[in-house]
Amino acid sequence: MATRSRIGIELKNGSILSAYHHWDGYPEWLGRILTTHYNTRAKAAELIDGGDMSVCWNDNKQAEYYGTDCPPRHDADLCEYLLPENSEEFAYVFRNGGWVCYNMHEFDETKLPEIVEIPSGALMA
Repeated sequence: MATRSRIGIELKNGSILSAYHHWDGYPEWLGRILTTHYNTRAKAAELIDGGDMSVCWNDNKQAEYYGTDCPPRHDADLCEYLLPENSEEFAYVFRNGGWVCYNMHEFDETKLPEIVEIPSGALMA
């Protein structure tokens, strides 16, 4: 069963460029992979530029993208990126030099979703 997520990067104008991530999107796995292997703006941008993906880190230590027909999505700002209509369970944003994870399970339209702590330490991957 998938734990769907979205991985985004905040651009200079405050908009968000993002890609869908299908498997293991919970902070204990995807969050740790992002903070360990995609921990710079350049690495985060390169990951997202590939578009929607099955996973961002496989046994070959690379992302598995769906293909050129699934390009990154662009949202005007963080609020649009975190709209409750999106079906992902977690949303990640690279901003201010690091990753932030939002729990999309319980959404209150009057405020941003809860920020979830990403566990520290590298996975054995």
